[in-house]
Amino acid sequence: MFTAEDKQNVIKDYAVHETDTGSPEVQVAILTHRITDLTEHLKTHKKDHASRRGLLKMVGKRSSLLKYLMRNERDRYNTIISRLGLRK
Repeated sequence: MFTAEDKQNVIKDYAVHETDTGSPEVQVAILTHRITDLTEHLKTHKKDHASRRGLLKMVGKRSSLLKYLMRNERDRYNTIISRLGLRK
């Protein structure tokens, strides 16, 4: 379960500046943590199709944010990819 304290810690770790809560890096980090939690849930509940649909929507949203970063800010994109361990 992704609690409010966990979310605040993720925001603090990936924030670009002090009051940052909505930069692409923060959004990608939050989505990545939610995706990993939901993936673990789906390993035990294989027939939970509603959650699977939500997972696919989150993966698509993360992909869109990463494409935006790749187009506009290549160095920020490379940093977030390496920190989260995505796209090996």
